[in-house]
Amino acid sequence: MTEFSFLIPLLPLFSFVMIIFFLRWKEMLSAVFSIVMILAAWVMSIIVLIETIARHGDNYEAFYKFVDLPNFVLEIGVLIDPLTAIMLVVVTTVGACVEIYSVGYMHNDPRFSRFFAYLSLFLFSMLGLVVANNFFMIFIFWELVGLTSYLLIGFWFEKKSAADACKKAFITTRMGDLGFLVGLFIIGIYFGTFNYLRVFDIAGSGMIPAGILTAAAIFVFCGAVGKSAQWPLHVWLPDAMEGPTPVSALIHAATMVAAGVYLVARSMPLFVTSGDASMVVAIIGLITSFIAASIGLVQNDIKRVLAYSTVSQLGYMIMALGLYGYDHFHGQHSPGFYAGTFHLYTHAFFKGLLFLGAGSVIHAVHTNDIQEMGGLGRKMKKTALTFMIASLSIAGIFPLSGFWSKDEIVAAASHHPVFFIGTLTIAFMTAFYMWRLCFLTFFGEPRDQHRYDHAHESPNNMTYPLIFLAVLSVCAGWVGVPYLSHGFASFVFHDEAYHPHPNYLLWAVSTIVGGGGIILAYLMYYKKSISADAMANRFKRIYKLLYNKWYFDEIYQKILIDPVMSIASFMWKFDANVIDGAVNGTGWLTIKWSDIKEWFDTWIVDGAVNGTGWIVRQGANILRFLQTGSMQFYALFIAALVVLFGIYRFETSMMEGDEPIFTIGFIIAVVLLAVAAKLLQGRPQTDRQAESEE
Repeated sequence: MTEFSFLIPLLPLFSFVMIIFFLRWKEMLSAVFSIVMILAAWVMSIIVLIETIARHGDNYEAFYKFVDLPNFVLEIGVLIDPLTAIMLVVVTTVGACVEIYSVGYMHNDPRFSRFFAYLSLFLFSMLGLVVANNFFMIFIFWELVGLTSYLLIGFWFEKKSAADACKKAFITTRMGDLGFLVGLFIIGIYFGTFNYLRVFDIAGSGMIPAGILTAAAIFVFCGAVGKSAQWPLHVWLPDAMEGPTPVSALIHAATMVAAGVYLVARSMPLFVTSGDASMVVAIIGLITSFIAASIGLVQNDIKRVLAYSTVSQLGYMIMALGLYGYDHFHGQHSPGFYAGTFHLYTHAFFKGLLFLGAGSVIHAVHTNDIQEMGGLGRKMKKTALTFMIASLSIAGIFPLSGFWSKDEIVAAASHHPVFFIGTLTIAFMTAFYMWRLCFLTFFGEPRDQHRYDHAHESPNNMTYPLIFLAVLSVCAGWVGVPYLSHGFASFVFHDEAYHPHPNYLLWAVSTIVGGGGIILAYLMYYKKSISADAMANRFKRIYKLLYNKWYFDEIYQKILIDPVMSIASFMWKFDANVIDGAVNGTGWLTIKWSDIKEWFDTWIVDGAVNGTGWIVRQGANILRFLQTGSMQFYALFIAALVVLFGIYRFETSMMEGDEPIFTIGFIIAVVLLAVAAKLLQGRPQTDRQAESEE
């Protein structure tokens, strides 16, 4: 089956094409077909994982040389190794659960078929990213993931908040992708190939200068900063909650945000060649995790609490991977790679469960505000129980999945005091805000009686995925139990022979920290022996800072968005008034000049020509009266001219001084001319006129 692994991403692509062109008019058939395709991909992924285990983790690679130049090779292919195999299972498992859940959640949506088409395209993009064997292909699928997330986050685009959120996500992640693209240029220029295995071999050979390796690693990491919402590009992810809840579950659990962590894990042989780049990764991860966890402490939107939880957990993973690279660069052993990828694996299940559980709650009470909930555990027992299992898992409570992966992250940070303290602090905050969420939602008395009265458990097609993911949230992490299954864990999550060993002290410390967060939430929001309002008033400035998300949106608005908008406004005005003004002014002058030329041509040039013609025509009209064809007229006219000439000669001969002498002859000539004029009025027809009448 491994040789047919390229079909795994093609199955959801086939579903997308079929729905768009053939099935979109039949809603339920579209949903069923999409679910069948992702289930088929899930079965194939499990078989590929089993075959990879049977090969003892040996790589399988198949590719086609798309461009083959003397100093550069570009390929299209697949790489199946332990990391790929487990990620295929994770993506298809969560994807299948989300699609089944969506049948119930989206059943009244007018764009039901389109939603499943977008989900299929999204899963194709993520699965293609996972199986790619080179940086060029991963970048193509990387951008497809960005496009499809834009479509899904803004699925309800008629809502302004959703339209703004998808644009914010798209633009913010593009900033990280720009750095990723620079990293690809560096790799292409200095390595001559994008193939993972060859790039990693060249990076470890010492042939590439250390500065180039550091730059390549940091710029590649920029892509992960955008996609996995790491500081300072973390601001898009909470707003992405404006999309449908199944989209949130898919994005946060196993696809878009997981892509950044997967990229760093996939590129780890590049990061271990640079201690500076690895330390940058670890620091960014720690800062992101702490900031997001602190914001999650005071949020009241159920999906935003989970969103900041996701950002915090992603920071956990990134920090562990960075510590692994830093330690190995200095020749030290570190479980960071195992810890980061292991937590990526377990996090997918309990975070997918948390978001789907939140969707079940929202579906029942039609609000996201946990301050308007309360007591829902009595009416939504399946949702409440599965949600609390996921909350225990993310809090790192033994023996759930999250305990084993979080413990490995604590172990990875244990040799670095700052990171170790930060990790435990974040673990405490995580347990607190997750159980604050549980107590305010499912326990106590209803704070909105109307919503409580209308609350009900979700249908089976929504609760069955919750139960399935709850089982995985409990036992999926057991592959990391020391001594029990360490061979499988080392195979799946590490490229070297890493065997996790129990550290009972760290187990105790992390358990106490997580349990302490739960107990504090219990005292504040269930027993109410500690007043949450009093704490908020006592630490008002800190509370306000956290409630307003450290003012990152406002800061970015002031230092980035407003200046950019001002520049854009200035450029628009410059373009409208100067550039367009010059163009429009030139056009106006050209039109006016054309009008002047038209007037001159019409009245002067044409006037002169037409006037000359008119004069000639009028003269011809007069002269043509002389051509009557009548001999009598000709004789009389000649006689009149002779008389006039005679009179003229006579008068000139009789003139004395300047006074003319008028004689009877002049009168006779006038009479003759009058007779001639009379004859002109009744002139006979010309021969041509007569012929025309005949």
